[in-house]
This record gives sequence, C-alpha cells and structure tokens, in this order.
Amino acid sequence: MTLFVQHKRLQLLALAIMLCFAPWLCMMAGGNYWVRVLDFALLYIFLALGLNIVVGFAGLLDLGYIAFYAVGAYCAGLLASPHLINSFALIREAFPAGLHTTYFIILPLAALVAGLFGVLLGAPTLKLRGDYLAIVTLGFGEIIRIFLNNLDRPLNLTNGPKGINGVEAVSVMGTSIGKQIQFLGLSIPSVILNYYLFLALVIGVVIICIRLQDSRIGRAWVAIREDEIAAKAMGINTRNLKLLAFAIGASFGGVSGALFASFQGFISPESFSLSESIVILAMVVLGGMGHIPGVIFGSLLLAVFPEFLRSTLVPLQTMLFGHVVIDAEVIRQFIYGCALILVIRFRPHGVWPKMRVA
Repeated sequence: MTLFVQHKRLQLLALAIMLCFAPWLCMMAGGNYWVRVLDFALLYIFLALGLNIVVGFAGLLDLGYIAFYAVGAYCAGLLASPHLINSFALIREAFPAGLHTTYFIILPLAALVAGLFGVLLGAPTLKLRGDYLAIVTLGFGEIIRIFLNNLDRPLNLTNGPKGINGVEAVSVMGTSIGKQIQFLGLSIPSVILNYYLFLALVIGVVIICIRLQDSRIGRAWVAIREDEIAAKAMGINTRNLKLLAFAIGASFGGVSGALFASFQGFISPESFSLSESIVILAMVVLGGMGHIPGVIFGSLLLAVFPEFLRSTLVPLQTMLFGHVVIDAEVIRQFIYGCALILVIRFRPHGVWPKMRVA
C-alpha cells in the first residue's frame, strides 16, 4: 500500500510539473496560437465537466447546454463593458466612471443566473426522457440564442448580432491578466496568465465533481440514470435531484461563459450556436460519460486535435501537390466525423470509460 501511495504521489507531481510548464513549451513550439488553443481546451473541459453532471451522472440528454454558456458570457459582457453605459442614460448617470464590476462578483452571479436558467429548463422537462428531452433542450438553446440576437430593440440590451465589445479582462489584486506583466524579470503574456487562471478553476471544478460523484447525491444521480422507476421506488426524490443536476451543470456553464467573455473581450450570439452544444456533448460521449478523467481526455482531444489538423493540412497539401486541393476545413470535418463514428462503433462507452464492476 505504501508503494502504491508513493507511486500515485509521483504521478501527481509529474502531472503538476507538466501542467505548470505546458504553456511555456507551447509558446516555444508555436507561439501564442497554441497557448490560446490550450486556454480554450481548459474552457471546454470546464463546460464538459458541467455537462457531464447532467448527461453522465444523471443521464439527462441535454442538447441546449450552450445556452448556459451564453448566459454567463452576457452576464460578464453587460457588467464589465461600456455597453450598458452607452445604451442607457440612467445607468450612465448612476455610474459616471463606468461599470467596472469585479469578477469576484461576476463569476458567482453568472453561476447563479445560469443555475436559475437551468432550473427553468429542467422544471418543464421532468417527465421527458430520451429523444423528447433532447428536442426540448435543443429548442431551449436556440431560443436563448435567438433572444440574444434580437434583444437590441426596443431596448438595446444585448446589441443584437453586433455583439458586445470591450469586455474587461479578469483582474487579480488590481492587476489585469488581459495584459502582459513583468514578474521577477520575466515577461508573462496574457495568454499564459489566462491559462493559469483557467487551470486553477478547472482543478477546483474537478475536485467538486469528484466529491459530488462520491456523495449520496452522486449515487442517487447514477440510480436515476440506470433506472428512474426503480430509483423512485427506493424513495429517491427524482424531481429535486434532476433539477439539482440541471442547476449545478448550468452554473458551471455560466462561469465558463463569463471566463470566455473576459478572455475574448468580445461576445456575440454566433459564438453560442447549436454546433457548439454538439461539440461539447461529443466531448462527454467520446471521453466516457460519467467518468471524469475520460471527459477531460475527450475535451482535450476534440479541442486540440482539430486545431492540429487545421495547421498541418494546408502545408501538407502544398508540399505534395504544390497547391491546396481540398479546403482544410472540409478535410478536418471529414476526419472529425469519421473518428466519432469509429469510436461510437468500436468503443460505445467512450475512449476512456469508467470501469464497471461485473
């Protein structure tokens, strides 16, 4: 047992060292581009872990999860940008210096608002299962996107398809991580600062998910996923637990959306399309539903591998044929789709599924 514990500690130490130096290695290999890819991979992990609570733990198929991502992003966009000041005279008079809401307020607020939207989605769908639940959640996601696209009149709340620009970056102890800083004579660019922020929050979410999985609530979710009728017969309050799964999963999506807005500095309804919901669901299914390490692996794979294809297919075709024969995006989507089909065919429980006791 002692050797096993020591081995696990060595593995954790090696993983911690790798995570600390990963952005610097990516910076040396490919500049800011690959560090940004890592940043977005962490955001996708955040989202996928939230969706895993709904789909993987509770077994509720949700195709509108991107809506909560959008709600969190617009919470940050409205509270940390000049949009409301420029659109409403009353707010401009009340805050002449502008709205510069700290993210220590925005992140909990985004989680709370997204969680409320999760309950609003979950309440009417408690008796729906399978395809019917998927269709309703898909419609919910599209409704949110259409509202965001059209709430620029008669009151300009979301600025419609133009989006909201000038969203402020997260500040820690008065220092904005949206700009390069100097630390011990070392210049640290904003993409690396955002990486460490996202990494810290993802580690926190992983710990929360592990604790939930091992708790009475997590075991009750699994019971509902496996057989809801049997779970109800055993005295489990399936209604409240389903709503709780929607609320917690949605709150993770809201926080991730607020981080996305602070990282990009710009948000628009086009960033929250149905295709994004499908990609996040694919990350959960591909990695292994209900298995936290599998979901993380699936998120990394689907976030990094397409970008690798995008950056290599054009040079490869140029080297072989002297020009681009097929658009890189077409090849990327083809390989992406084939990979998903093969995984579903030969690994139906995901690439890294949770071990099941016979």
